[in-house]
Amino acid sequence: MKKVELLSPAGTLEKLKIAFSFGADAVYGGVSHFSLRIRSGKEFSMEDFAEGIEYAHSHGKKVYATINGFPFNSQLSLLKKHIIAMGALKPDAFIVATPGVLKLCHDLVPDMPLHLSTQANVMNVLDAQIYHEMGATRIITAREISLKDLVAIKKELPDLELEVFVHGSMCFAYSGRCLISTLQSGRVPNRGSCANDCRFEYEMYAANPETGTLFRLEEEEGVGTYIMNAKDLNLASHMKEILESGVVDSVKVEGRTKTAYYAATTAKAYRMAIDDYYADTFNHEKYQYELQSLQNRGYTDAYLVSRPFERNDTQSLDFSMQLGTHQVSGVVNAEGTHFLCKFKTEPNDEIEVVFPLGSEVAVVDNEIGSTYKKEGRFYMSFKRLKAQNGKIYDAIHSGNTNPIELPTSFPPFTFFRIPSELSMGTNPR
Repeated sequence: MKKVELLSPAGTLEKLKIAFSFGADAVYGGVSHFSLRIRSGKEFSMEDFAEGIEYAHSHGKKVYATINGFPFNSQLSLLKKHIIAMGALKPDAFIVATPGVLKLCHDLVPDMPLHLSTQANVMNVLDAQIYHEMGATRIITAREISLKDLVAIKKELPDLELEVFVHGSMCFAYSGRCLISTLQSGRVPNRGSCANDCRFEYEMYAANPETGTLFRLEEEEGVGTYIMNAKDLNLASHMKEILESGVVDSVKVEGRTKTAYYAATTAKAYRMAIDDYYADTFNHEKYQYELQSLQNRGYTDAYLVSRPFERNDTQSLDFSMQLGTHQVSGVVNAEGTHFLCKFKTEPNDEIEVVFPLGSEVAVVDNEIGSTYKKEGRFYMSFKRLKAQNGKIYDAIHSGNTNPIELPTSFPPFTFFRIPSELSMGTNPR
């Protein structure tokens, strides 16, 4: 049986490696402003992206290059050069959003598999067929599509791969077709520079142009003013339904500009969900424990398993962002011998350890600290906070850049976390 692919975001070379370490089969990322995430595109140089592709292939993994922006006429010459340069790096596919760019990629790099971006808004068999005939080997369907419609598309086009988003930020507008930040700040969302204006708090007014009178409207208590703030997508609890459909080839996590911990945690949670489904041990509480540790805007299962008109809980109206259940307190260095502090750490703190999947660490008790298992999870506690330069600390804080010695060796990219003191508290923007 062919397993569904787990596709994770790679905003940097480090996040690419982390996603693979925590279970991703493939990652997507881009270089330059032809990607829909300019910020993450700037994080990748051509050299870094080439290294990432080489790293992926050496581990039997895949990299999909995003060329999914909406170019202007003045950019077409540069776009052609970019397509050729990206093709020379030998990624496993291009992700593109428009018919013109799809054709251009096919003409310039004819052997490159082409994946159609969710920005193309494919919702039905007719559109899927047209893009397939134009050369798209995979379609990343609109986020508003239903599982029933995916089944219908696969029935008519069995050779066309289908990819769906299962986790991450949701756009207020239809599949990302938004001009709000263009209007307010001149940053064009569909050219990769969305300012997330829908996440802001707004006040409502009523104006009388004849008299010049302006009234501020008082909102109903508890409703809030985040009137365009969509909750984050979380379909981990529905992965069994998605995989049982038999029509989804790849499940995708949004978030190239999010943290390394986000890349790790989402990859781990959905890797477990996929593997547990095939092993007939599916347990959604296990995956939600991981995902609830992330900062989020509240979670929704959106539209894949429920039609849009059936939903009235997809917006977070009274806050923009909330803390997750846990706070990242440290990350292990590449050598596995020390960690860098990300949050205040003191001796005797009980710290939960988040390993890359398949990793094992010795249970020890020595002068530096101890590692132990409790209730099916792995923990660590320090007796002494000793820096690499030999200095001993009573406590360390996130601003401290000195590597701190570990009681035993840990796999690179291991994360440490503690319960959030303000768990699920409001943390606007």
